Amino acid sequence: MRTPLVVAVGFLAASATALLAHDLFLKLESYFIPPNTPVTVAVLNGSFSASEGAVTPDRLRDLSLAGPERRVALSRDGWRVQGDTTWLTLTTGGAGTYVVGASLFPREITLTAAQFNDYLKEDGIPDVLDARARDGELNKDARERYQKHVKAVFQVGTARSTAYGTVFGYPAELVPVTNPYAAGVGDTLAFRALVDGRPAVDQLVIAGGEQDGKARDEVRARSDSTGVARFAITGPGKWYIKFIRMVPVRGDSVNYESKWATLTFQVR
Repeated sequence: MRTPLVVAVGFLAASATALLAHDLFLKLESYFIPPNTPVTVAVLNGSFSASEGAVTPDRLRDLSLAGPERRVALSRDGWRVQGDTTWLTLTTGGAGTYVVGASLFPREITLTAAQFNDYLKEDGIPDVLDARARDGELNKDARERYQKHVKAVFQVGTARSTAYGTVFGYPAELVPVTNPYAAGVGDTLAFRALVDGRPAVDQLVIAGGEQDGKARDEVRARSDSTGVARFAITGPGKWYIKFIRMVPVRGDSVNYESKWATLTFQVR
């Protein structure tokens, strides 16, 4: 009689872990690409190193590519599920800096109090966790409506362009203040956090990524009065910037609503 119990406990633990694996990233094998070249982008639903669940095309609210000339809508036919990972295929045009973006429709999830508190702690939402502690709600389960919006900035050829600063109009997004491909190790890059088109003031923003295939330590910063957070580029490799804006909700089917944004790029 002990075996089913062990299996059940193990399943619950795995389920809780999966619930906390929330991040969504667009990640390229290389962010430096020749002009007029097919590109495959991994859609990682889980962490920056692995996807734990595919994102089906029916969840797409928007799928766009901004390049040197204009922003265009991408066909959903290029968004394909393979196992736990989704792969996006597109073709570059002429030389310049490009941004590919995807915006998902909202979803809802119910979490136990312990799961929700752990998620707030691990995913960088301390303000909500502090409010729950202050209001005596740490033992209260939560139902959340979440929506994710992701972008990747990549360089085609050698000529740079201003497309890196394209505002896609997503409910949450990160916009580089300067071109990441004009920066190098030792420089500081600034990113503007926007929520519903307005600067997200005093927003906790997190930077991380990988170098030589190994994860780099995350660094946290608060955005200023214009929604801008700044990070020192301490090494080459692939970088991500992310934030989650969560607010309590009253008189709704959920207790909280969150809007997620990630942006990735590479530094040589």
